[in-house]
Amino acid sequence: MDAVRAAGWGLGVNFALMIVKLVGGIFTGSSALIADAVNSIGDVASALAVRGALGVAQIEEDEDHPYGHTKAESIAGLCVSLLVTFSAGLLAIETAKRLGGELIVPGKIAGVIAAVCAIAKEVIYQYTHRVANRLRSSSLQAVAWDHRCDAIGSGFIAVSLLAAPYLGSAAPWVDPIAAICICVMLMIAGIRIFSATARELMDQQADAEMVNEARQIASQVGQVIDVEKLRIRKSGLEYFVEIHIEVDGKISVSEGHRIGHDVKDALLIEMPRVRDVHVHIEPHE
Repeated sequence: MDAVRAAGWGLGVNFALMIVKLVGGIFTGSSALIADAVNSIGDVASALAVRGALGVAQIEEDEDHPYGHTKAESIAGLCVSLLVTFSAGLLAIETAKRLGGELIVPGKIAGVIAAVCAIAKEVIYQYTHRVANRLRSSSLQAVAWDHRCDAIGSGFIAVSLLAAPYLGSAAPWVDPIAAICICVMLMIAGIRIFSATARELMDQQADAEMVNEARQIASQVGQVIDVEKLRIRKSGLEYFVEIHIEVDGKISVSEGHRIGHDVKDALLIEMPRVRDVHVHIEPHE
């Protein structure tokens, strides 16, 4: 499955970069690079959570879960956002405490390491973002934006550390300030992801484009006079549709039942991401 593969690539890249940043930060004395490494540790934990949730989400419905287990994917997205926000807040506090102590200027090698990490993160972002958009996966979207934030953060660190030796008396302040800026950026991204995923868990109506597509498909089914009500909610990677259609009130119950099944079949065929459709028949006045 594409979602599991994307999460697996993210896990592998994050683990490798975590080691590179941590070792590089320790040997060069860069607090910004160490902060970025700690963030990568959070990314590894997030990737593991998302992979596990995607596996749970694919379990078929059972007696206790008649709608399946797809919400696990959304819960993972929410956990990722909380982890990103909380970790960034702690890093910002710890970095701010160091401002009162002795500050050093890290070697240029720290900037080179950060630049390589930024490029790697941007590549994995582009890949994950494409998969997330195609599947409309909130947890993968959360992970993708985490990759993008990391890429921007590492790029910012690279520019700052490479330029620091030429900034005179301001040079020692570049590294901790860069670390704090990264933390603030991560907190903003985490809050944004939390908001989007929370709306999904609250069964927010699907976007207008998808609703209009479903309405058009149902309206084209024979003997459907009008679509009275249409609700579409997202659950993990899939959608559930509740639709009320109007038909001629003089037809038989059997005929109305057949039309309802035709509408359901049309939606399931034309919209592969739809898991189930509940059709309610109304007489047209």
